[in-house]
Amino acid sequence: MPVTNWLEPMKIEQQATPLYQAILEAILGQIQSGALKPGSRLPSESELCRSYSVGRNTIRRALSELVNAGFLKTVAGLGTFVEDNRVTKSAEYLLGMSQEMRSHERAVTSEVLEAKLIPADPFLTRRLEVLLGAEVVFLNRIRQMDGEPVALERAYLPHRLCPGILKYDFSERSLYETLSTVYQRRPYRAEQEIEASLATAEVAKLLRSSIPAVVLVFHRETRLESGEVIEYVDSEMRADRFRFYTNLRLAYAPDEAGFRRLPIGVGQDTTA
Repeated sequence: MPVTNWLEPMKIEQQATPLYQAILEAILGQIQSGALKPGSRLPSESELCRSYSVGRNTIRRALSELVNAGFLKTVAGLGTFVEDNRVTKSAEYLLGMSQEMRSHERAVTSEVLEAKLIPADPFLTRRLEVLLGAEVVFLNRIRQMDGEPVALERAYLPHRLCPGILKYDFSERSLYETLSTVYQRRPYRAEQEIEASLATAEVAKLLRSSIPAVVLVFHRETRLESGEVIEYVDSEMRADRFRFYTNLRLAYAPDEAGFRRLPIGVGQDTTA
């Protein structure tokens, strides 16, 4: 298994912070920036000692603290690895991010970049099934998990289905819960496309990711039980923070003939 090569010779400046703490923060910074990816192996203790110009006990304490905090794991005989702390999201159920992350005991907040009414252009007219120029709620947010930016979300809603919704503060409030409890318009089903892409410079900056950074791009059209479109969403999620789970079943019984063995001798020349 290859060792992640991300360290350059460096010296920790003498300061009030203990040496092990400074090294801990340096390694943690590499993990959070994506330079150290989930599952990658750290250099050996001796290599870390040379890179940071410190003793082995200092390195061991820094690594131990990161292991206890859940950022690293040690495998006997193999080394120290970056723990995979990605959150598993369901691809089977229609859940708001706030609701789903609560089930993982994660706190979700948002930074609202824009919240305003815009006129429906031809694209939104098709997606939301509204008239050209109709009022559309535009909600542009950075979604944060435990204080860390993990997704960008641009939601569009027909204003006639949720009049006055922009008076609510969606930096803390759940959009789906507001639609369900205030407007009695519970999202019922959705069609969603997911693809992997490289983050643009703007997206990477907003998500505090180092370029190149992989994001999961979502396009979702959500409907009410009546069939009306209540929301269209474009979003980018950090691929280093999420993975998706789905439970698949065979859609139809396989053709048994496709798996049947032919009798011995079939196709052989028996006239000889």
